[in-house]
Amino acid sequence: MTEKLVSDLASGGTSGIVCMDSVADLGAPSDWSGLSAGEPEEFFAGYWVDQAALDPQWSINLEGLPEGAVAGSRYPGDVFYREADDGLCVIDVAWATLVAVG
Repeated sequence: MTEKLVSDLASGGTSGIVCMDSVADLGAPSDWSGLSAGEPEEFFAGYWVDQAALDPQWSINLEGLPEGAVAGSRYPGDVFYREADDGLCVIDVAWATLVAVG
């Protein structure tokens, strides 16, 4: 499901798995290029305080970096899913900032 979301958004398309009331900032196609889905986890409100009010049930971290990312680049880091009548849908995306090491 997340691989399809990444593929759809990286190609400049939209995704049918985004919730109707989603607050997700989906950014630009280049933000998603080079990313892949990590492991799903049950949502933990103690860590994701900003997303708790959105009532997600799952989060999936994104792995990799967008092509051309440099220190200071922002990119999608985690996707949050809420259960809906017709399955899971994306309610939010948390963004990360690439930090220089060294």
